[in-house]
This record gives sequence, C-alpha cells and structure tokens, in this order.
Amino acid sequence: MERRNFIQAGWWAMALFAMGGTGCRGKQVAHVLSDDDEDMVGSHTAGAETWEPLIQDSVGKLLGRQNVVVQTGGGEMSLPLRKRICFAGVENKSAEEIGDFKAQIYQKVDTCINSSDSFEVINQRFVEAGLRQCGLRPDDLFVPNSRRQFVATMEKLEQPFDFLLFATITSGTTKSNDKNYQRDYLLTLELVNLEDGTADKESAEIRKGYHKSRLGQVKHYG
Repeated sequence: MERRNFIQAGWWAMALFAMGGTGCRGKQVAHVLSDDDEDMVGSHTAGAETWEPLIQDSVGKLLGRQNVVVQTGGGEMSLPLRKRICFAGVENKSAEEIGDFKAQIYQKVDTCINSSDSFEVINQRFVEAGLRQCGLRPDDLFVPNSRRQFVATMEKLEQPFDFLLFATITSGTTKSNDKNYQRDYLLTLELVNLEDGTADKESAEIRKGYHKSRLGQVKHYG
C-alpha cells in the first residue's frame, strides 16, 4: 500500500512539475523603456530602430530647404506665417508588411512638421474627408484635374493648404548563399508646391542585416 501511494505521489509531482514548467515557458513579461534605452532591433522585419531615424533625417532635410521666412506685411520683420501642408499619406512599396507602423510613421512625420516654426499639417481627418467627398485616392492627386478638385473641396471645408506631401517606403534586398541577407530601407518624402507646381524630394536610407545566427553576423560584418 505504501509503495503504491509513493508511486502515485511521484506521478502527481511529475505532473505538477510539467505543468509549472509549461507555464513558465509560456509566460510573457514586459518592461517600460526609459528615454535613454535603445530601441529593440527587429529580428525579422524593420522596427522602431529603422523608422525613427529615417523620419527624423528626411523631414529635417526637406523642411530645412523649404524654411523661408515670410513677412506678414510692412518692412519690419514679424512672426513668420506658417505654411500649411496636406499630408496625403504613407505608401508602402517595400518587401515587408509594416502593419501598425504605417499609422505611426504618419503620426511621427506629422508631429515633426508641426514642431517646426514655419510649417503645420492639416488634421488627418479633414484630409480623409476631402478625399472621400471627391472619390479620390492619394495617388490620384498627381493628376492636375483631380488635384484641383481636391483643393477646391478642402477650401470648402475651410482647410486651405500650400503644399501636398507624399511619403513612400521602398526596400532593396541582397541575399547570400547561406540565407543571410541585407535589406536597404528607403523613406522618400515628396513635397508639391501648389503655387507653382514644383516638387521637392528628400530621402533617407538605413541598411540592415538579417542573419540565421550570431555566427552569420560575424561572418558577413566581422
């Protein structure tokens, strides 16, 4: 009897250990990053470590060229008028699905522009409403007649603007025989001046290596 009880107790102990071990393996933990913590590097796709510097670099360079002080009248210097930008959206032409980063890229570009002294962005909801009323997609705005229709609609919504802004994400992939690969991410911003129709482009690029193991990283990049 004692031997049988001992065996049964042993089986129960093993079962509880197995259940506890499974629970530990399946448990997920998290922590809040502080401002000086580095972004996590995505192991399979681009993440915050890629998009954040691309946005800061491209927006800063583009607006730096367009940053012209406008006098509001008279010969005396006064506060500059902020030019209004209609941000038409982010188009993903890369090899990856960017998921929720698409909306975040839009918001981060929007925030970068609005933090400048010379430019401000029309609220995204007004832009979407204007496109719906015209039955247009963002890439239709490159057609002159469609663009004029959209501009007129935005004026009726009391949201006139001076520039159209388009953002495009592209990528290029280089693969090796050992299944390691490099992907070059390019964020391009195109700013169209409604007054004269001229366009200004700025791009920022980040190269990222993906490896099956740490050994692959050492092999390709030392």
